[in-house]
Amino acid sequence: MESPMGKRSKVLACRWVLHLAKLGATLGTAWVLLGAMPLVRLEAQESAKAKETLTQENPKQEPLPTQADPRDRRTQAFKAESAKTERQLAEERKARDAARKRGEITFDDLKFDIQKDGAFKKEMITKEIEELNKKTVKLRGFILPTSVFQQAGIKQFVLVRDNQECCFGPGAALYDCVIIEMQPGKTASFSTRVVSVKGKLEIDSESFRYPDGGHYAIYKMTAEEVK
Repeated sequence: MESPMGKRSKVLACRWVLHLAKLGATLGTAWVLLGAMPLVRLEAQESAKAKETLTQENPKQEPLPTQADPRDRRTQAFKAESAKTERQLAEERKARDAARKRGEITFDDLKFDIQKDGAFKKEMITKEIEELNKKTVKLRGFILPTSVFQQAGIKQFVLVRDNQECCFGPGAALYDCVIIEMQPGKTASFSTRVVSVKGKLEIDSESFRYPDGGHYAIYKMTAEEVK
């Protein structure tokens, strides 16, 4: 039979072995971490060195583009469209000025500011319109069907901007119609198509009035030809 002292010695020996095992495991982990530190440090140094080399090769490298805001695209599109419209308007004005010099005008050249069914005042006539007064011009438009009573031999008719009834009479714009009177010995034939009328244009704010004093026209032309 083993003595109590012998048993106690074995117990202490076992505890010491376990203690050494735990210490070895702890020390082993520490040594592994200590051994890995140089590798981690080396990898970090190599990464920093590679980044520095890339920066030196591309000193002006632009940042990565971010996704464009849809609102920015709409703003850019609006600006581009506005610029395009301004260019178109400038080109149209240039073309109209050249046509006016040739004596060719449109109903847009007769337009002035007036409210719908508003009272006409001479002050509404612009300087550009005044320059056309009593000048020989060519004006394109439609013969108002209700202003004629025959197909040929027409001596007087109303020339309007388009072939709609709304261009003459109550509610129509005064600058969308011109009273045409043919020169003595000259006549016109009715057409549903656009016609070109050549003659002397005049501003007449007295001849074409309603009984209540309102105007149904302020322009007239003594025409020499209708094509």
